Amino acid sequence: MAKTVPEGLITALDVGSSKVSALIAQRSDDGQLVVLGTGQRESRGVKRGYVADMHATELAIREAVEQAERIAGTNIEDVWVSFSAGGLLSDVVKLEADLGGHRVEQADIDELLKAGRDAIDPQGKMVLHAQPTCYTIDGLAGVKRPLGLHADRLGIDIHVVSTEGSPVRNLDLCVRSAHLEVKSIIAAPVATGLACLTDEERELGVALVEIGAGVTNVSVFAGGVLAGLASIPMGSADITDDIASAFGTARTWAERTKCFHGSANLSPRDNHEMIDVQLAIPDDGAEGPRITKAQLNATIRQRLERLMSEIQKELKKLGFQDPIGRQIVLTGGGAELKGIADYAQQSLGNAVRVGRPKGLIALPEAHAGPAFATLAGLARFAAADPIDLRALEPSSHQMVTKTSPGALLQRLMTAFRSNY
Repeated sequence: MAKTVPEGLITALDVGSSKVSALIAQRSDDGQLVVLGTGQRESRGVKRGYVADMHATELAIREAVEQAERIAGTNIEDVWVSFSAGGLLSDVVKLEADLGGHRVEQADIDELLKAGRDAIDPQGKMVLHAQPTCYTIDGLAGVKRPLGLHADRLGIDIHVVSTEGSPVRNLDLCVRSAHLEVKSIIAAPVATGLACLTDEERELGVALVEIGAGVTNVSVFAGGVLAGLASIPMGSADITDDIASAFGTARTWAERTKCFHGSANLSPRDNHEMIDVQLAIPDDGAEGPRITKAQLNATIRQRLERLMSEIQKELKKLGFQDPIGRQIVLTGGGAELKGIADYAQQSLGNAVRVGRPKGLIALPEAHAGPAFATLAGLARFAAADPIDLRALEPSSHQMVTKTSPGALLQRLMTAFRSNY
């Protein structure tokens, strides 16, 4: 029998194209997150980050959570869920209020936050995040705690992440159909950045490339926040499919061979190492063909060349061009391919490292790799419990001005309230 639900329990649920994983953690007395249980199931109902089969997705969610509950010895009721499909948009809304030189009081901050909520215009999309990132005092940016300071003008930067509503609602329905309450649905790049990047990296500027099974998310962080993002409908599962197609084998064998023998780098020894191929349709009485490791890795590199080319294009669109001192962090299941960091560094021209989840105690070794960075980031996001402007009541009067005429700021009436 499961134990009584303890206080401060956090459950993260990452619904991806290849796997559904769950993590139950609890905050310790000293504020650290301790992992109590984890669970994982194959994802059969999600394609390129979108729910394609409601029943299969619900079943995988239910089984992954039940496995985590058994290990943790407790039942959970609500979860923090990741959303990793394409179509995510990131913007920073800037607002400013005239204070007339008096000291900043909590009422001034509260009114500015409420007015910021009213000013957000999702332009027909669903808002996943609307969070204040920092304040400005008379034009001085990067102020974290303006309370008590004298100011003629108090400004605020609000980070907004939005996407199409239907895919999020489908994901929400799958989770609720598994008899779980949804605390919040979090954009995967936001969570992954918390797990893999340091505060200093996010402040100075860094690109995060999460290579999932069906989707590769490219995110650029600057000034401490997610400054821009893009999604590429290509991932590590495409490498697996290329191997299966090239050598006439099943996906399961192709995936296993990619993990054990595959590499993004080429070596002269690869021409002499042989691999026995298991045909998709075995020929009775006949042995399967043999390929060299060089043939396998050549197939892998063909897909990687296409993927790196797309990543380069998106980084350029996002303004991440200066190679001097600008680092790229690879994460996601695709980042576990041998040699991929060196290959990416040569292809992209930037320093590249592989990002692994950090900040959790007792995280099982099987879930400590880059494939589980989003899961760990979800737990850290939930523990931080950041302010979300969607929870605030509208302001009683308009006291702010737009600091940037070109920004996407128009008054939003009641449409924003209908968002998730």
